Amino acid sequence: MIKLRTFLMIAFSLFIILLVTILSIIMGRHSSRQIEGEIGHSLSGIAFQMSDKLDHFMWARSGEIELVTTLDTLKQPERPEEIRHLLEQLRTSFPSFSWIGYLDDKGNVVASTDKILEGKNIAERPVFKEGIKGEFIGDVHEAVLLSKLLPNPSGEPLQFVDISTPVKGADGQPIGVLAAHLSWEWSKEVQRTILAPQLEHFRGLELFIVSKSDNTVLLGPEEMVGQPLPLVSVKQAQEGRNGWDLITWPDGKRYLTGYSYGNGYLDYEGLGWTVLVRQPEAVALAPLKDLKNYFIIAGAIATIFFAFLGSLLAERISRPIRGLTEAADQLRAGDDVNIPEYRTFHDIYSLSTSLRSLVDSLSKTESALGNMKTLAHSDQLTGLPNRVALEKYLEDTLPGMDPAKGKLAFMYIDLDGFKAVNDSLGHQSGDLLLQKVAQRLDSIRQPGGLAVRLGGDEFLFISPASPSIEEARTETERLANELIALLNQPFVIELQMVTIGCSIGAAFYPDHGAHPNQIIQAADDCLYLSKQAGKNRVTFAETPPE
Repeated sequence: MIKLRTFLMIAFSLFIILLVTILSIIMGRHSSRQIEGEIGHSLSGIAFQMSDKLDHFMWARSGEIELVTTLDTLKQPERPEEIRHLLEQLRTSFPSFSWIGYLDDKGNVVASTDKILEGKNIAERPVFKEGIKGEFIGDVHEAVLLSKLLPNPSGEPLQFVDISTPVKGADGQPIGVLAAHLSWEWSKEVQRTILAPQLEHFRGLELFIVSKSDNTVLLGPEEMVGQPLPLVSVKQAQEGRNGWDLITWPDGKRYLTGYSYGNGYLDYEGLGWTVLVRQPEAVALAPLKDLKNYFIIAGAIATIFFAFLGSLLAERISRPIRGLTEAADQLRAGDDVNIPEYRTFHDIYSLSTSLRSLVDSLSKTESALGNMKTLAHSDQLTGLPNRVALEKYLEDTLPGMDPAKGKLAFMYIDLDGFKAVNDSLGHQSGDLLLQKVAQRLDSIRQPGGLAVRLGGDEFLFISPASPSIEEARTETERLANELIALLNQPFVIELQMVTIGCSIGAAFYPDHGAHPNQIIQAADDCLYLSKQAGKNRVTFAETPPE
């Protein structure tokens, strides 16, 4: 008969080898999808940041031009020197303007920076023809005439973005046009500010800006600028989506590609630029190779460790009946004891069976009590904490909070478009959608925070925040926008693509009330304001005066 010690060593070793192999396969596949998704979402986020900064920059510059048109100086075209002085000051304040000129209602350049084009008529150019009608922002283009007159140390073709707006007289009729050329170089500076911090974490990143009119590359690697980019990601972005894909590019290589669409900022409608951020597949998924090596090493160590542990356990279990009697005494005293069952050894079989039955009964009772407690604190549909869990969380958290060390941000979330999905696809699909929404909310929950389903399509998201109200608002706004962006990404519900949004109202404890119900009510009121303002946004409660 095989010795107990030898048997346990072999059994433990085979079990661990089998377990590690199965876990390696399962976790390897899961980790592959998870790592790919995390990096893809990160690239999509970088693309969104770039798109947002581009639109914000263009909105700011167009606003500056529009503001200048209201000055009395521009309503006196008979004083070109004063107008030129004003334009020079504007260019000095904002160096991204390569050229600014004031045109009369016939298209003649009355005054301009560095006197370039003064006395010339540019009535046939879009910057005048469109600008005399109203605010105009043109797409990136080469300005042949200005390229010859402006400094160009690099010798490369200069590219510009046109901005123009009418100057109106006292009767409200156009008396001229204020026109400006923005150097496209500013986009490269925005690119550097976006990519530089990311290069520490993501190797091989490349960023592209693609025009809407002909899908040509406006910004990217030098050899691709001006070339068409026929990618499905560009088409998806132009349909208003933000996301990522693992796709093959024209060079035949596969890249993890994040994309975002520039749909404007506030009253600026945007030029429809698509921003792409790509990373080579081999570089992006390199952590998977390290993970596989880790599993192999961990499996080998676990096998050795548990083989040794099996030897020790066998030595102890093979002691006479006195050992099991001592274990029974320990169990009666309330200690945590593992009672094994070995059918091979008749002398301890009867006693070990009785002890195992007792332990199993106690374990099932304890497990049942634990399951009842879990069910009482969880939402049955989504698995998120419910109102009971929320109250327990607040009872445990609020009494020990020090306002000088931090706040709690309460974000009341309501899904936009959920009823339409529920009505069109049915309640079963609606329930599946709520479950997936809950998974996404819980995926970005901060340590010490809580994601709660209040009922229907309403959720409460609580997150720790800085003690300063300004910093707390900045952090919470960033987190809220991340929530909105996350829920804006499409869901696949029963093989159908579903898109929803969300509106958020936010308030802070203890700034907006001494009791949790006051904070939640304030956040709910702000949610209503977000709905009124157009949905898919966050509104903050006003900070009470000191």
